Amino acid sequence: MIIVDIFAGNYECMKVQQIVIASDHAGYKLKKSIIKHFSKSIYFTDLGTHSADSCDYPDYAHKACIAITRGEIKKGILICGSGNGMTMAANKHQMVRCALAWNVEIAQLARQHNDANVLSLPARFISEQEAFDIVEAFMVTEFEGGRHENRVRKIAEY
Repeated sequence: MIIVDIFAGNYECMKVQQIVIASDHAGYKLKKSIIKHFSKSIYFTDLGTHSADSCDYPDYAHKACIAITRGEIKKGILICGSGNGMTMAANKHQMVRCALAWNVEIAQLARQHNDANVLSLPARFISEQEAFDIVEAFMVTEFEGGRHENRVRKIAEY
């Protein structure tokens, strides 16, 4: 998807990435902040939850990962309290490589070395600004390939 940002006086075309995003109740507030913050550069498909009412994180992780395994969307962001539950649920899906990241370096390495296609965030352990920085790093960092390709292939083969 290509858009032109004429409102900011910037007439250059910029590529807008489409990703799926989901959270449980603990990640709901951070999810809304991420969507708002990146609204000009990322088109989000929000698969819930849509409130801070208690819910079960696997329900939302599975919805997001099904969209990825079907090829509808290439990347995703999952958010829960610790990030662990969403990560565990997501990694049950073939071809999903979900990485829990609590800082920029972890997010970059997850993309560079593991070709992570889903980012999991621990809403109770990072600030809003840290989350923005982590998402940015995840979205712009490319997979290095090379010696890492065989390792990533072995993950899928098991």
